[in-house]
Amino acid sequence: MNAMTKLIPLVLMMCLSISFPALAKGPRSAGSMTDQAMLNIAPLSDKEANTLLWMREEEKMARDVYGAMYKVWKKRVFKNIAASEQRHMDAVLKKLNLFGLPDPSLPEAGRFTNPNLQAFYDQLIAQGEQSYIDALRAGATIEDVDIRDLLAAIEATNNLALKTTYQNLLEGSKNHLRAFVGLLRKQGVEYSPQYIDQALFDAILGL
Repeated sequence: MNAMTKLIPLVLMMCLSISFPALAKGPRSAGSMTDQAMLNIAPLSDKEANTLLWMREEEKMARDVYGAMYKVWKKRVFKNIAASEQRHMDAVLKKLNLFGLPDPSLPEAGRFTNPNLQAFYDQLIAQGEQSYIDALRAGATIEDVDIRDLLAAIEATNNLALKTTYQNLLEGSKNHLRAFVGLLRKQGVEYSPQYIDQALFDAILGL
């Protein structure tokens, strides 16, 4: 065997090591990335967990009210925003699953684990069934409350997974508020904020 023949296997081995460094270092543990990701998930405080549970049902309350208002008034705004609220519910459910929390949401429309949300739902349904304008007011009220609660939730946590989700929901609630207030104005009705301050309300509407 001449010198050139002896060099060929050595050169091939060097090329493989450069091109495939992961192979040169040996196989990587299949669970290593998952384990590292789990280590990066900070546990929630009791307050953070309770807020997340509340948000799941609050989004369901909004969805169920809008679904009921669509059945009564057959206006597309309620159908479209109900679908958006379902996406909000799904986003919160992903976080519940991420942190291993039970889902408080009941499968029946208009039924809630939290008695305060149940009472609020009943109140909004009674209001919204009176007239189309009252239904729009109920919608604006829901988004008014949601914005207040989401801002408080964002302020109360340093958990980036929660902050990101709440901030996305907040932008959705702002859009919904604009929609309801705009439709009320077309009916010659002004909505005054009940849960957020006037300055924030005006900023959201671009006034």
